[in-house]
Amino acid sequence: MEESKPPKAAERPHRLEAHNDIRIDPYYWLNDREDPEVLEYLKAENAYYQQQTAGSQAFREALFEEMKGRIKEDDQSVPYIYNGYWYITRYEQGKEYPIYTRKKKTLEAGEEILFDANQMAEGFDFFNLRGVSISPDNRLAAYGVDTVSRRQYTIQIKNLETGEVYPEKLENTTGGSVWADDNKTLYYTRKDAETLRSDKIYKHVLGTPVSEDELVYHEQDSTFNTYVYKSKSRKYIVIGSYSTLTSEHRILRADDPEGEFRVFSPRERGVEYSIYHYGDSFFILTNKDGATNFKVMKTQEGQTISTSWEEFIPHREDVLLEDLEIFRDYYVVCERDNGLSLLQVNRWDGTESYPIPFESETYVAYPYINLDYDTQTLRFVYNAMTTPYSIVDFDMNARTWEVKKQQEVLGGSFKEDNYVSRRVWATAPDGARVPISLVHHRDTPLNGTSPLLQYGYGAYGSTSEPYFSTVRLSLLDRGFVYAIAHVRGGEYLGRSWYDQGRLLHKKNTFTDFIACSRYLVAQGFAHPDLLFAYGGSAGGLLMGAIVNMAPGLYSGIVAAVPFVDVVTTMLDESIPLTTGEYDEWGNPNEVGYYRYMKDYSPYDNVQAREYPPMLVTAGLHDSQVQYWEPAKWVARLRSLKTDQNPLYLYTNLEAGHGGASGRFEALRETAMEYAFLLELAGKGSNFEKK
Repeated sequence: MEESKPPKAAERPHRLEAHNDIRIDPYYWLNDREDPEVLEYLKAENAYYQQQTAGSQAFREALFEEMKGRIKEDDQSVPYIYNGYWYITRYEQGKEYPIYTRKKKTLEAGEEILFDANQMAEGFDFFNLRGVSISPDNRLAAYGVDTVSRRQYTIQIKNLETGEVYPEKLENTTGGSVWADDNKTLYYTRKDAETLRSDKIYKHVLGTPVSEDELVYHEQDSTFNTYVYKSKSRKYIVIGSYSTLTSEHRILRADDPEGEFRVFSPRERGVEYSIYHYGDSFFILTNKDGATNFKVMKTQEGQTISTSWEEFIPHREDVLLEDLEIFRDYYVVCERDNGLSLLQVNRWDGTESYPIPFESETYVAYPYINLDYDTQTLRFVYNAMTTPYSIVDFDMNARTWEVKKQQEVLGGSFKEDNYVSRRVWATAPDGARVPISLVHHRDTPLNGTSPLLQYGYGAYGSTSEPYFSTVRLSLLDRGFVYAIAHVRGGEYLGRSWYDQGRLLHKKNTFTDFIACSRYLVAQGFAHPDLLFAYGGSAGGLLMGAIVNMAPGLYSGIVAAVPFVDVVTTMLDESIPLTTGEYDEWGNPNEVGYYRYMKDYSPYDNVQAREYPPMLVTAGLHDSQVQYWEPAKWVARLRSLKTDQNPLYLYTNLEAGHGGASGRFEALRETAMEYAFLLELAGKGSNFEKK
């Protein structure tokens, strides 16, 4: 590796004061994306990474080709029917983006191409199409496009009969939209131009100037976001408002676009609810009245205020209710019991109630696209850490299932029996038992000699599922053990598991992860000098915290778009997501939260000490974790760390939070991360994989 000095960001001390506490931030200036010196610094870091890793460039390319080689390029989705048409998304050989198609009435009918995203993406470094919404008469399609990766979508409308794209453009939206039954009225969500908070619902009438669009709802509370959708029954258009811990809905009959939305049930602090329409009733999934793991209530269409709700499925202390799927004769309850996903099938008449049987303890199961009421078939997704992603049709009457499609793993080397998965439990410092999902090649020794990559997230109640990954095989086939630590802050073990990992309990997320690492080493799953960790976004915060708390434990860290400047970000209400996340991290305008988050904020706690080798990534247009957080963090690490270990910052100058937009180009970023880890583990280009 050629010796060269890493870039050094200029230090320009900036005084930050809150609660009579003064912080001096020498790299605060990096938050000005319009400053040419900022862009030059980011480019210099990229050049430094490329120079220092030039010797592994061929290996990165080989990993990319290996990962790409497992993916079936000419692939298509399982068709689903909606309003008389079969909808299919397909990919063609050598192309990055999907082609959206449909067929009328039968799968034998001629194919109608709705959108070819490959053609639409031409000339753009980034492209994302989302939110395709078909009008009730099947003639029109509204769709959202983002070509910057700031998640600011422009909605347009296409005539599917003539191919004409209408001139009106609905700017700065979430990309999603909903048609009223008149086939000309479209409801959509617009974002605040500065914070990118989804705060307004507008009504656009086809053929009228966008400037005349009617504002039908404005979410004034800066801690809330809003969105709009249509009920599965297609009878109601629903406006939802939500913060981390509170939600509220408004409803309007879809056949009454001139009417006014009415509040379903007014928001109550700490009360969350979701609504499902069936027949003349609504079913409500809610945590009201202390139902920590949620319960299901029922009410009549005209009596939606919470005082009218009646219990339908009671709250249980040990089972988390996550979702409902409603059909004409059945309803399916999606539950989580001791970390395991359950699909409980029930007849409305009460004559049947049974779970769909799953045997593994590291599987993932959840409903897929179920748009049809009048069916006895539940379509769901199933996969496990050793079992490829499958779409399953389950006959709820006969209790039989049919795998409609299983993900093909090309390349010829994959055999499910070659891999082993299991679940183990570590003990946290406070005595909590923390589950870990593991997978490895059956030939990988578990005697303390193998490298291990541990993944964690632990925020927003988001569960890190033990899913199958084709790209992960590039690690497993080279002798890595892969572990998912289901730390507090997620909902793997229920809602209380989430509550124990947020606000003034956030440090549990970090100590859980460290406890899992120490357990895995002690049990022989990992060599003590070959333990690596990976996390992104809020999981990048986790990475930043653990290297401050246990820097000698890890031999390498990958922190993808990490949220590491917690205090400064949460004090800046102009930054997207900030105010809406006070219930997740705390409001540092209150001194107790300020002191607590300052005590763990990775950027504020960098010290003059040794740190492990680290690869840090960022996206210049990231709207969720601003690029300057990882940039500032790396700059401070460079100035203070006392070791000679590699420290790299790579910024994608064209993309945002999700990285590259193409299905293959995104693999290049994964190949970059894996090459970094494999080289550190001595399993780089010269290593013979299994």
